[in-house]
Amino acid sequence: MSFDEEWAAARATAAANTSMRLNHVPAEPGGGGGGDLDLNQDHIGAIGSEAYKLHSRLQTDGKHATTATSEAAGALTKENFASGAALLKLNGTWESQVKTLVAACANISNGLNYSLKSHARDEQQLRADFTASAIDKYLK
Repeated sequence: MSFDEEWAAARATAAANTSMRLNHVPAEPGGGGGGDLDLNQDHIGAIGSEAYKLHSRLQTDGKHATTATSEAAGALTKENFASGAALLKLNGTWESQVKTLVAACANISNGLNYSLKSHARDEQQLRADFTASAIDKYLK
């Protein structure tokens, strides 16, 4: 069998196995039936605020044991305990993960703030465009 014959047979099989096609989205809740973007600025603002608070707390609270852990790791290593090196490695991993979380919280907070400002600018621009256009008289 040539490639063209095999390809034609594969396409025919695929076309024959198509049993259902969706041509709409259900309008029931959760089905994504509404087409409007609903941006609740209070909810978005609250989430951004909590992300900022978490960011601030992680910067301080996430590092409160760094000094004590480093000192303990140094003391254990000095006494030839293998757990000293392991504790030092654990501390380094912890610091790395805290930095990652702090950066993620900052990204969330900044991203939501940007989204709110951008959405407000877009809304203002759309209102200005519609007011200046002939469509405005039909919308009233």
